Amino acid sequence: MSMPAFHAKDFEVFTIEGLEPRMEALKEQIRPKLEAAGEALSPHLSKLTGEEMYVHVAKHARRTVHPPDETWVAWSSHKRGYKSHPHFQIGLRQNSLFAMFALIYEYPHKPRFAMNLMEQLDTTVLNLPSDFVISQDHTRPEVQSIEQLGKEGVQNVLKRLREVKKAEFLCGRVYDWNDPTLHDGNVLAKEIEKTFSALEPLYRLSILTR
Repeated sequence: MSMPAFHAKDFEVFTIEGLEPRMEALKEQIRPKLEAAGEALSPHLSKLTGEEMYVHVAKHARRTVHPPDETWVAWSSHKRGYKSHPHFQIGLRQNSLFAMFALIYEYPHKPRFAMNLMEQLDTTVLNLPSDFVISQDHTRPEVQSIEQLGKEGVQNVLKRLREVKKAEFLCGRVYDWNDPTLHDGNVLAKEIEKTFSALEPLYRLSILTR
């Protein structure tokens, strides 16, 4: 299955008012693209990690009132789920597409991961391209570039990850909704594969600490 492209109309789904109308648009328009992206990129991730990587597309099944502000596809080495495991993800919000390595609130080994990563910052996070960003909450769009944070800022992020139970750590790239990279599936696939390859050391470190 080939990687789909994403266009303005895909991001406009997040402007639809109401839970049911937006969910219907997500199911019909966005979810098939995320499923295709999941299948297209899973061979690369399986080869990259040395583990079979399973595709998990967000269903938003627990929502009863507020429509989702983002949606995503995730890959993890666990067939039944991804939230409590290290994973990769790509997703859409109204203004952007993101490609990330993620440890979210359900991952149980965050303190150990944070300590190990602090010891290896110079050869991992600080060695990533300058346009890579860090997010501390997978439900919010706010990110900070590694260049902006600097070593001290990244250390502070990891201290919070170590000490705060609900803290999260996501790292990767964010593409503006009108970035031409998104308009060609082949180009986008190569970009995301390159991004995930750069993030593989973080995944490997998380595997060693689980």
